[in-house]
Formats: sequence, C-alpha cells, structure tokens
Amino acid sequence: MSDPIEPSTSSSSTKDPALLIHPRREPFEHGLLPIPKLIFTDPTQTLIPLKQKLIEQSSSHRVNSAAISEVLQISIDHARLVLDTLASVLHSESDPLLKSKPDVVDEVGADVNDLVLFLYIQSYKKLLPRTHKDSAAVADVWPSTSAFDGYLSALSPLQLVRSNSRRFVPSQADEEAHQLSYLQKHLANIVSLLAEPVEGEGEESLVLTMEKFEHLGFLFYFGDKGSEGYHLGQYAPFFANSDPDMPAVPVPAAQVHDWVLQNIVSSLENISERISPKENGPPSSSDQDVPMADACTSTNKGSMSVRGPSFIEGISKSSLIKQASDLKGSSVKVLNCHDSVIYILAPLRYATVYGCSDATIVLGAVGKAVRIEHCERVHVITAAKRICIANCRECMFFLGVNQRPLIVGDNHKLQVAPYNTFYGQLEEHMNEVGIDATINRWNEPLALGVVDPHDSLSHPAGVSDAQAESGSHLDPEQFTNFLIPNWYGGESEGSTKDNPFPLPDIYVASQQRNNNLGEVKQLLREAPLEENRKRELSTALHVYFKDWLYASGNIRQLYCLQGE
Repeated sequence: MSDPIEPSTSSSSTKDPALLIHPRREPFEHGLLPIPKLIFTDPTQTLIPLKQKLIEQSSSHRVNSAAISEVLQISIDHARLVLDTLASVLHSESDPLLKSKPDVVDEVGADVNDLVLFLYIQSYKKLLPRTHKDSAAVADVWPSTSAFDGYLSALSPLQLVRSNSRRFVPSQADEEAHQLSYLQKHLANIVSLLAEPVEGEGEESLVLTMEKFEHLGFLFYFGDKGSEGYHLGQYAPFFANSDPDMPAVPVPAAQVHDWVLQNIVSSLENISERISPKENGPPSSSDQDVPMADACTSTNKGSMSVRGPSFIEGISKSSLIKQASDLKGSSVKVLNCHDSVIYILAPLRYATVYGCSDATIVLGAVGKAVRIEHCERVHVITAAKRICIANCRECMFFLGVNQRPLIVGDNHKLQVAPYNTFYGQLEEHMNEVGIDATINRWNEPLALGVVDPHDSLSHPAGVSDAQAESGSHLDPEQFTNFLIPNWYGGESEGSTKDNPFPLPDIYVASQQRNNNLGEVKQLLREAPLEENRKRELSTALHVYFKDWLYASGNIRQLYCLQGE
C-alpha cells in the first residue's frame, strides 16, 4: 500500500473530539435483518459478483425490490423490507429514496453502493451483554414458558430489575469500540466493494472516486454531533483542493484504506483511555452512560451524550414526560423502566425501548425507526415510519405506522392495534419527520425468524428455521382511547385535536358503543332512587373503578398525582 497519511494529531489523549472518527450506530442498531440469505460467510467474494448483477439491472445504478429479489433470490416481501430498512438507516438526507412516497419507492430504488455496504454489515455480530455477577440470583425471575428460553433471550427484563445495575449491559463506549473493531477488521473488503480498477491497468490498481468515497459515510462520520455530524469528505485530505467545476481525480484505494484505518486506531485508543479509569470506579459526570434515577412528572432528569441519544433509564413506579425542548438530540433510548408511564412527546429520528416491564410508553413521532426489545407486559403507543419488535412477551402495540411492523425473535402473546391517542403538536411533529397519517399498516405484521443470527449466541439444532410468533389483533371491544394529560400546557398546546390516523370501521363502532360515560351519568341522575340508595350505588361504582385501575395497570398514572 502507499505511504499512509498521518492523522492530524499524534496523541489520542489530546485529540479534539471533533477530529475523531466514529461508527454510525444506526445501521448496526436498526439495519440488521435476520434473513439467512442476506448473511454471507465470505461477503467480499459473494458481493462483488452480486454488485455487478445489480448494476446490470439498471443503467442508473439504482435498483428496486424486483431487482433485489431476483439477484439475492429472496421473496418480493423480503426485498421490499431490505429497501425500506436501508432507507431508514441511510446517511445522506438528500438521497431520493428518503424523499419518496411509499407508492413510488420502487420507482426510485436504492443506490447499489449503499445496498452492498448494507448487505456486507449483515455479517456483524452484536456485542453480548456482560454476565451478571450473581446470575444464580436472577435465574429464577424470568418465566420459562418457551422451549427456546436460555438460547434466544439474551437478557430478560426482569433479570434487569433484579440486578439493579446497568454495568453488565454493553455501554455506548463498549458498543462503539465493538463496531469500530468490526469495521477495522473488514475495512479492506469494504473499500474494495466501492473501488474500481483504472482502465487498462487491471484489478491491482483500484481507485475511489469522490462520489464512491462519500458512500463510506454510510458507516463512518467525524465529530461529536452524532450521525448528524460531519461527513467524511469534510475531513479527508484527498479531495480538499478539488476544483468544483472539474471532476476530482480518483484516489488509490490503498491510500483511502490507510487513512481510514489510522483514524479508527486513533479512536479506539481514545475509547480505551476513556473507559479504563471507569472500570473499577463509579462513572463520572462526563460518562456517556449516566443513568437516570427514578423520576416523576415534575422532574427533568435525564442523560444526554453530546453525540449520542438521550437516555431515559431506571424509571420505577413513576410517570415521566419529555417534550421536544427537553431533548438535545433526535434519538431516544428508554432502558430498564418498570411499572411506570413515560411520555416522549417530540419529533424523533430513532427510538429504542429495551428491557422494560409493566409500563406504558408513548413515543411521539419517530421518522426513521423504532425498536422494542426484551420487554414484558409493556404497552407502546407510537406514530412512526417503521417499528421492529424483538423478544417481547405479553406486550400491546397501538401503532400508526407507514410500513409493516417487523416481528423477530422469541415473542409470546403480542397484540397489535390501531393508534389510539393524540397530543397538541402530534401532527406538526409527524409532518416534521415525514409520517403520513393516511397510511397505517398496523395490521400487516411481518414475522421473520426466531433466531437472530447477529446475536453471537449458540442455538439448538433446528431452531434457526422457526418463524417468530406474530402479533394478534386486539379485540375491538377492548379498544379504548388513551388520554395524554396536559400537565404543562404551553409547548403541549397545538393544532391536533383528535387522533390523526383513521380507525377501521370495526374499531370505530366498538368505540362508539364503549364511549357511554355521559349516558351512564345521566341515567344515574335520573334514576328513581332514594338518596341513600344513590350513595350506595355511587360507592359501589367507585369500588369497581378502583379495582379496574389496578387490574388494567392505569393506577400507574396516578402515582405522581398522589405526590403533588
């Protein structure tokens, strides 16, 4: 390889955070699909000829679902899933795929270069959670109702409760180091997928054009502002002095490889230096993984890494509301929350709910992707472009989603239902992130495999062919509207006065039958009963209402009101 280009500073300990390279988390957190035909034992040898076949399908180097289905030998449904998933994790907001309406996505198609990088990282194995130091103490907590338990559920939500600690869950720094190490190992292959030979000089003289180089932005970025930070081209020395009116001279692939590799090494050293002092002591205030203590609606606690997502963590027997002004970034992670009600009423790009139980979680408007994982008895209400549900039990999802809900892993007794709430700024937030209220595919879940090939776990023979349990439709007689309290006013006021997603007729009819509170009040007032009998009836109704509050879990919403 050619002489490497030195990083701008020689010591990682003194390096400006804005000059460090980072992996884009989104492809690794929201872009992995458990479809066996997308996972190649030798990605480079397989993808180079596949890339050529994809290019042959279109003169514009963009391919639709039909082409993806034909070349990869997968179903048209899975091909469209690939297209939609890729769109949700793309790095370039200017890509026409992101601006396309659902009915014209196939007309636009995906850029072949982004697609092959997306397919390459399907070989990635996620970082396993650390084993809890007292694993015997938590072994009896998670109910063993599945033959696959112990193999497929890497971490149960109730185990998380008993542990009372997050140190055994991979930290953001650990995951970043793991992703960087994967990219470091595979960098030569990744660069070769984008490179092309110099005409007349054979395969040994591979080069990257400026346009091809920019596709590395699907996997990397510079700076401390998350994936919304600085693009590679702003930091790379290769094309810095290019005349905008003239095509930039292609750069040797070896030179690009060496430059990216040295930046990866520098970042890994920086992460190691940041992690080492914290291994044997409490995390400092500058740690990316500052936990959120128990909170109530009147609190404003939270943790926010400058370049990472907002964390809402460890909420127990409380209610919490977060609005747009409370969040500094565009992504949220709700971790290990139990027996609580959490409202995140903001426009978001990504949202993750992990390891929660006995909770109701309202996610405002999520324009890229939502992932719900390892949750038990959780109600999730969200308006989103797409949602993935993995390894959950007895959960209920009230959805306003533009794409089919994806269900993967070891799930049990899931229910799906149409969206059932609103808040003042909901439609404004939906418009901001690109959610179409006229399209709601809540009732078209797509179930993939029980086994996640990205989880690094061993699995019993034969399980890999099993399909995940899908979600059943909620009985319309049990469907009710969910009321979001207006505790603050102000920011929560807006133009939305009703659920923006049209309900199916059967749910509308049921709702009309059940919304008879006014009629009941009128009948009670007009009932020909003596006053003492009316008081007895009123007392009985209050008792039944209290029983319902506890049985339905809605008592959680009163915890904080009792404290005010």
